[in-house]
Amino acid sequence: MSLKHAILGLLDLRPRTGYDLKKAFDDTARHFWAADRSQIYRTLAGLHADGLLEERVIAQRSRPDRHEYRLTDDGRAELQRWLRSPAPVEPSREAFLARIFFAGQADDPEVVRTLAGERRALAHERLDELRALTAHTDTFAGRLRALTLRAGILHLETELRWLDEVEAAL
Repeated sequence: MSLKHAILGLLDLRPRTGYDLKKAFDDTARHFWAADRSQIYRTLAGLHADGLLEERVIAQRSRPDRHEYRLTDDGRAELQRWLRSPAPVEPSREAFLARIFFAGQADDPEVVRTLAGERRALAHERLDELRALTAHTDTFAGRLRALTLRAGILHLETELRWLDEVEAAL
């Protein structure tokens, strides 16, 4: 998946500003795709230059103008093309697992305990955030979004159980 397609998908739901997109990522999609503000704005500029988005400038009196983006027909077609294309197996890159893998070279179980404890705290924090999200299941699209949220929760619950195994192995 690319950030480009995630943005097209979010804009297909409704027009948004770059700020709105960042909030949407944080509130709805962060369990499977994260993006920082600068990545979002760079990608928006590229999508606009490629004719996949149109931009509407909304003047505001006491604040900077809002730049709202919406899909063009070409943008909607690109999103549909991507949705119908085969999903590639993406290589996994997990810095935390690499640290655990090589932690034996330190020959100090405390290094692993510290890594696992920090990761456990982050997983609990993220799990609380995901459990606080509401998923509306009254439509097909809503049920699919709820299922991706459930996948995020299950991944974190599994990771917490795995961290129990790591700590037990020490």
